[in-house]
Amino acid sequence: MNTMTNPEIGKSIQCGAIQTNYHDIGQGEAILLLHGSGPGVSAWANWRLTIQALQNDYRLLAPDFAGFGYSTFPEEIAFNRDTWLKQMVDFLDTLGLEKVNVIGNSFGGSMALALAIYHPERVNKLILMGSVGVPFELTAGLDAVWGYTPSFENMQAIMKIFAYNQNLVGDDLVQMRYIASTKEDTRAAYERMFPAPRQQWVEAMSHSEQAIRQIKQPTLMVHGRDDKVIPLSTSLTMLNWIESSQLHIFSQCGHWTQIEHAKSFTQLVSNFLKA
Repeated sequence: MNTMTNPEIGKSIQCGAIQTNYHDIGQGEAILLLHGSGPGVSAWANWRLTIQALQNDYRLLAPDFAGFGYSTFPEEIAFNRDTWLKQMVDFLDTLGLEKVNVIGNSFGGSMALALAIYHPERVNKLILMGSVGVPFELTAGLDAVWGYTPSFENMQAIMKIFAYNQNLVGDDLVQMRYIASTKEDTRAAYERMFPAPRQQWVEAMSHSEQAIRQIKQPTLMVHGRDDKVIPLSTSLTMLNWIESSQLHIFSQCGHWTQIEHAKSFTQLVSNFLKA
């Protein structure tokens, strides 16, 4: 498939051992968009509405992490925070970008935090949406997401966990994500990433209080009040730990803030970056 038939496939760039599929759209101040870890996810699936809304004012860079979307990787690769962080640093280096704004969604929020903690000179402003990154008790929603096995019915159930507005979970969306989740290499990768007991992966993607308190970048946190995947408590914790931070909570919103409240979300992001 190519971009004529599949919009999830963008440009390709070598980042260390990982051939990274990414989207590079718009002009202006650069924003790095880091996607979540749902089954069948890609950078485009997560961020297409945000990219379309902000492309006239910013350069939007949205890569697929190794094991997701259409990035390719060595068979023996270890799927962990160190691997994904190196991929992102290599990505910025290869594109010649010294400093970017970063928006991280869920699992991608933990990676945005990692970039700010271990490479603070590369991050201008930080936006975390329904973010992983601090300890919390594994939710039933996240356990189901990370424990997904491919079927249309299972994908439909996962999509319904993500969305507060169930009208967003149409058969076309479910079918698209289900097909993506059956792609041989990413399916095998997903099965390796988060085996039970899954509380260990919440801890593996968490950062210490001391490390998060060292973040000095202006930080905006966005969370859905009704999120069944990542509890609101994670953002409340980070609001207390990050000195220069603010939190916006959307009511009647699940884990899909950028989709369920797309216009308000992009306006919030734009106002924060321009402030």
